[in-house]
Amino acid sequence: MTELLHAAAARPAGGPDFRLRVPTEEDAYAWHRVFDDPEVMEYHGGRSAELSVYQEFTARQRRHDAERGFCLWTLLDGAGEVVGFTGAQPWPHPWGPVGEVEIGWRLARPAWGRGYATAAARETLERVRAAGVGRVVAMVNARNERSVAVTRRLGMTLLEAAPIPGRDGELAHRYGLEL
Repeated sequence: MTELLHAAAARPAGGPDFRLRVPTEEDAYAWHRVFDDPEVMEYHGGRSAELSVYQEFTARQRRHDAERGFCLWTLLDGAGEVVGFTGAQPWPHPWGPVGEVEIGWRLARPAWGRGYATAAARETLERVRAAGVGRVVAMVNARNERSVAVTRRLGMTLLEAAPIPGRDGELAHRYGLEL
């Protein structure tokens, strides 16, 4: 399903104009392009992922949407340009909050500081609540001040800090929110 999810109700007055859509096969290329930036990837392994990673990632998100009614949606700005993703998915790793639904976001560098992450995450909270999810978590690198600020704006509570496997001393903060 590639229909656009209009998010006007989630936007406060003066908030960014955006749309969410279930990722298409073409979005793998767009995500690969907009995330090919060391600053964007600083808290996600530090380097750009191969295109094949985004191809599998977008395919997995389409499955999540079909099976659960939510996923990490492609985030489009008011002009219809891909600026990242936001949404929710089952926690995908064998460490951390296994069995929980994680809310997350990643934006292209030019989209930072414009309110997209918070506004689109608020829309995500409404959609996962409508899908019957009662609680979400966010796993955020403890050094990622921008994402920590988004969790605060969403009203999330810090639940714990845990080491990130394979990342020499780096910590992940697990935030939670009852819906």
